[in-house]
Amino acid sequence: MLSLLGFCMMISFLLLVLTKKLSPVVAFVFVAVAFAIIGGFSNEMGQLMMDGIIQVTPTAIMIVFAILYFGLMIDVGLFDPMISRILKYVKGDPLKIVIATALITMIVGLDGDGSSTFMITISAMLPLYKKLGMNRLILSCVVALAAGVMNMIPWGGPLVRAAASLNVEMSDLFIPLIPAMIGGLVWTFFSAYILGKKERERIGVIQIYTESFTEQSSTIEQKKTSPTLFWFNLLLTIALMIMLIMDVLPLQILFAIAFSIALFVNFRDPKAQQEQILSHANNFVLISTLIFAAGIFLGVLNGTQMMDAMAVSIVSIIPEGLGPYLPVLVAITSLPLVFVFPPDAYYFGILPIISETAANFGIDPVEIGRAALLGHSTTGFPLSPLVPATFILIGLSGVDFGEHQKFLFKWAFGTTIVMTIIAVLTGAIPFSENFQYFPTPMKLPPHHSVYS
Repeated sequence: MLSLLGFCMMISFLLLVLTKKLSPVVAFVFVAVAFAIIGGFSNEMGQLMMDGIIQVTPTAIMIVFAILYFGLMIDVGLFDPMISRILKYVKGDPLKIVIATALITMIVGLDGDGSSTFMITISAMLPLYKKLGMNRLILSCVVALAAGVMNMIPWGGPLVRAAASLNVEMSDLFIPLIPAMIGGLVWTFFSAYILGKKERERIGVIQIYTESFTEQSSTIEQKKTSPTLFWFNLLLTIALMIMLIMDVLPLQILFAIAFSIALFVNFRDPKAQQEQILSHANNFVLISTLIFAAGIFLGVLNGTQMMDAMAVSIVSIIPEGLGPYLPVLVAITSLPLVFVFPPDAYYFGILPIISETAANFGIDPVEIGRAALLGHSTTGFPLSPLVPATFILIGLSGVDFGEHQKFLFKWAFGTTIVMTIIAVLTGAIPFSENFQYFPTPMKLPPHHSVYS
């Protein structure tokens, strides 16, 4: 009975979101309340929901401070000199322009916001593509590939959702995937090289003057900062990246400390500090609200044992020999599923069920989470008609959505395959009970769980 109730709860949520009858936040809360009452858990409902909120609170805190930190760094122009120099270097060579497109997307993508990454990168590069008569499908493709891989960073939406839905540490998800992410970035440059070389063969190298880059550079350089502050911000960001990888402190604390230092040094006036925070409020309020609403939903689903019952039901129909291969199957199928499930529905509706099912075969939930990150909402999100940022990408690029999907899919799927292979070889996800390329899987630094 609990299993049936759980499946009905999940289906109700998915239908409400997919048919756009309700926003994900409202659907999470309404469905959780309704099924808690239907299942006879009304007396326990409040505590179950609070337990769920407490579990996802560290995730919400991290995303707030990460968005504020990288938003501040973009506002004060930390990345502007790098991007401007790249634009001046490429001149009229289509090959250099396509590779520069990938590089600039990766730099801008550090803020973890796909929409802003698309807007900044396309605004900077589109005039060049138009001037040289280059194929704008290449622009949308390369930006999508680079932004997709960068979307795996700990403060990006997919990893935040995966950590919240599976109740695992973000560092446990991310650190073992670093080699796979690097492999994805290398594949992106390889794809950009192939596409750029074809464009160079098609239209040749066109001589244009440095003045032609004034417009592109001006779209990037918005705010000036002193050389001293620039070097301070750069060193602070490098130190933050190193400490994040070393897991010196919980991610939430590292970002909170780094943002506080950066805000104080760059904006001494308390009023200016407040304005800086408010300027990025829209970015973090929506995702934080979503995470807390998901906590309410998952609190009911887990606390009532519906999730366990659903997993038992699924296990009973999965062939025993297939169980050990679930992580690889999840990785490979996660990209095609972007056409069916939006990120919220996949991570909060589908992934927990897969995770509980895999646990019955002795597979750690964190391994399922890593597998899901290799396709859905990373390399695949710029393909999905269910992700609003996709329409920003194609709208700014001026390409047809269907043509964009056909052009991008093979390259995006190639990214997922490359990252999956590397993840298997490094032990980030298991391929079978007995297969492992290295003697032991990648070890994580010891730390205390913020969820315990």
